[in-house]
Amino acid sequence: MQAWDSLRRNPTRSLLTMLGIVWGIAAVTLLMSYGDGFRSLMINTLQNFSKSAIVVFPGQTSEQAGGERAGRRIRIEVADVEAAQMESPLVRKACPETIRRVTISHQDQTIQQNVRGVCPEYGEIRTQVAMEGRWLSPEDQSERRRVVFLGDWLKKKLFSGRQAVGETVTIQGVRYLVVGIMDKKISFGNYMGPDDRSAFIPYSTAGELWNTRWVSTVVVQPIHPQFETKAEEQYRAALARRLSFSPTDRRALESFGTNEIRPIIDGLTIGLQVLLLFIGSLTLAIGGIGLMNILLVSVNERTREIGLRRALGARRSHIAWQFLAEALAITLAGGVLGVGLSYLIVWIVPPLPMLGAMFNDDSGKGDLVLGIQPVTVAISAVVLMLVGVCSGLAPAVRAARLDPTEALRTE
Repeated sequence: MQAWDSLRRNPTRSLLTMLGIVWGIAAVTLLMSYGDGFRSLMINTLQNFSKSAIVVFPGQTSEQAGGERAGRRIRIEVADVEAAQMESPLVRKACPETIRRVTISHQDQTIQQNVRGVCPEYGEIRTQVAMEGRWLSPEDQSERRRVVFLGDWLKKKLFSGRQAVGETVTIQGVRYLVVGIMDKKISFGNYMGPDDRSAFIPYSTAGELWNTRWVSTVVVQPIHPQFETKAEEQYRAALARRLSFSPTDRRALESFGTNEIRPIIDGLTIGLQVLLLFIGSLTLAIGGIGLMNILLVSVNERTREIGLRRALGARRSHIAWQFLAEALAITLAGGVLGVGLSYLIVWIVPPLPMLGAMFNDDSGKGDLVLGIQPVTVAISAVVLMLVGVCSGLAPAVRAARLDPTEALRTE
């Protein structure tokens, strides 16, 4: 109560001092909010590729193994894909994929794009979400149905703004029924072209268009993301036994997975979050220095008052706590206003363009959305209290160390 009484004596000075704290805590909260939003956007963009997957590409051997010469081309058949999966307990599903860049047309619109023959589980592994219609079903695969799932970009090129689901497109002279349209997708880790510029058909049907004996890639899903690396090693070893190459030959099978992309994103985003927290803390520290200066001035102005209190029996600790309480009162009030200002700014500021230009996307899915998380407020509060204590400590110690006799003589 005495702290608030002291602050009310100089309301203008107290208010101006508080403004520095308000802006400082708002800066900390907003910068951390930006960092959290950036991290969420990067992680969501990665998960648009897959929550956990390894893409395997057959290559050429660089080591001699099993009596075979180096430089031999590795070719994988569907039977190899399935057999290697059975021998790999940490693999949930291995999906063969065949890819060709062919002609796709609808009425007078014709375009050359990737057509991918895939298994039904490919949609779940690669996060293929339907905006309209549906993804390829197991029945499409087993009954060799001529159905196609179109990427959003490809659909716009072929159909413009017209309805596509239920219509037909011609692929290599063969008519396919459009059963679904992919939701707009922004993702890292695309291979052989973006997903939204591709058409997806059942692997069994792709065999009617080109030779699918040899797969182009194998998309492997581990039983859990934490086993991704071990699942890749198991699957590689299983294929190596079947195809007679060394499992340590990285050129025989080239691969990449989400575990290789995730550390890059983590390093980038966590580093940015730490940097933004540091910058925001410096801004808040400037407000804390202003608070400390004002309290030091206050100590000089109230020297006789301090001397009188000491003469009447107040201890050094009482005097120190008086000034420390004033610092914390200003800090607390400024912190509440600063957090409130942060929520207001976040509510007013629209989503910030971020990845849209990189992916030629104007849907807004690549925008950074500011949002204040409870943990952000908690970290801001901790930083705020540290600044408040540090700012009030020097004035409090100085006031407590005043000699009562000398203080009473001060004019």
